[in-house]
This record gives sequence, C-alpha cells and structure tokens, in this order.
Amino acid sequence: MDFKRIIIVCGHYGSGKTNFSLNLALFLANKEKTVTIVDLDIVNPYFRSSDFDEMLNKAHIKLITPTYAGTTLDIPSISPKINSIFGSLDDYIIFDVGGDDAGATVLGCFSSKISDSGYDMLYVINKFRNIISKPVNAIEILREIEMKSRLKPNFLINNSNLSSLTTAEDVISALSYAKDIEKLSGLPIR
Repeated sequence: MDFKRIIIVCGHYGSGKTNFSLNLALFLANKEKTVTIVDLDIVNPYFRSSDFDEMLNKAHIKLITPTYAGTTLDIPSISPKINSIFGSLDDYIIFDVGGDDAGATVLGCFSSKISDSGYDMLYVINKFRNIISKPVNAIEILREIEMKSRLKPNFLINNSNLSSLTTAEDVISALSYAKDIEKLSGLPIR
C-alpha cells in the first residue's frame, strides 16, 4: 500500500471514516509500521477513534484524542499534542476527520503544516447514506470539505455498506455509484 506519510480520511457523517481509519492503522501496524491516529472528530462524540484506545494501544498505535474524549463533557476542543506529529518520526499519521464541512473546519487549522509535509486525502463515500446516495450530493459534500479544510482530496474510498446487513449484491450495486463519483470529481477510486 503506497500512501504518503500523512493520510487524511474525510467524508460525510456515517460514511465509515472511522472504521476505515482504524482498519488502515491496524493494517499498517501489522506491516511493522509506526502509526499515529489523530482523532479530529470533535463534532460527533458517539463513534470516534478515541473509543478504541485500548485496541489501538495493544497494536502499538499511538492515539491523539480531543481534549475531553472519554469524559462526559461534550466540549469541542482539540489537543495541542497534534502539533507534535509534524516533528514525529512515525511512518504514518492518520487523521480521522469529523463529518462534512464542520469536521473539516478543524482540519483547516493545520492545512499549511499538512500541505508543507505532503499528504494523501481520502474521501470516503457510502451509497447507502441518505444525504450522499446520489453522486451529485456526494460531490457537494466533497466541495464543502475542500473549502473548509483548505486541502484537496486525491482519492475516493468506496465504503458503501449497510453494516452487518450488507450483501454481495449491495457491494456490487455500489460500484456504478462510485464510478459516477469518480467521473464527476476526477478523483480515482483507491
């Protein structure tokens, strides 16, 4: 798997960004790479990388969490530890970004440092998420994320699924959806 050192995972709420981020981190760690996940999801405190700190710790994956992650406080704040990743010697840094433009706004705070370091930005799509079920709507969300983050995605990740209810037919039916978004966005599916 050939990714740049900084990997940003963004997309619509519920598209599977966090699952993808966690699985990518585990995959890279199993290849004996040093990995840090930066949980930038300060928008939705109900399902984020911070919830998997024990699993990540066992896999020797570092985790930078929002300041109040793991507490009963729902205060949107980011950890100053994020700045440490730009001088880090880790092989990979994965940003798990909160959904839509609201989550991408936080990412925009670091856009110049990220751009200077080089990055891959993966836009996660899921045909079965109501708001992005039509390719034109997925493109609208993509453009909002670009504007707020001041960064440009360079790959699509087709993560179309219905959780444990997903069938082979669902996966196959999502291929044309992903191809339509690939065509409209100019971004290749990875």
